[in-house]
Amino acid sequence: MGDLAKDINSKFENNKVKALLNIIYTANWITSYQNEFFKEYGISPQQYNILRILRGAGEPLKVQTIKDRMIERSPNATRLMDKLCSKNYIVRLPAEYDRRVVKITITNQGIDLLASIPKNLNRDLLKNLNEEEAAQLSNLLDKMR
Repeated sequence: MGDLAKDINSKFENNKVKALLNIIYTANWITSYQNEFFKEYGISPQQYNILRILRGAGEPLKVQTIKDRMIERSPNATRLMDKLCSKNYIVRLPAEYDRRVVKITITNQGIDLLASIPKNLNRDLLKNLNEEEAAQLSNLLDKMR
């Protein structure tokens, strides 16, 4: 198992400082893992999140709605959607009543891409936790926020 003090060769002022640094270190570790995982599929974790939001919605969504639902609030969501659009995974649908309003929908190609990605992609990240520990971790993170 990992030990932050050994991993970064450091000592900590107290357990709260260690916990905060551990959260940041672990978040970066998860991001690196996911970036590497999604390379094979030609998308980023944020683009995967957008595709999942659209598939789950079952209807076209406004860009702002997608941004609001994203796990990682991304100021460059429009750029992420531009890339998905260029790969034909999503389509922009201008509103007939107001050309400033654009809705986004997932294409069949985007649905097929999601189907090709294993559903248990994050399983390895949590392999050292049992269900009770995972619930405890989640509750502690909720409490922190």
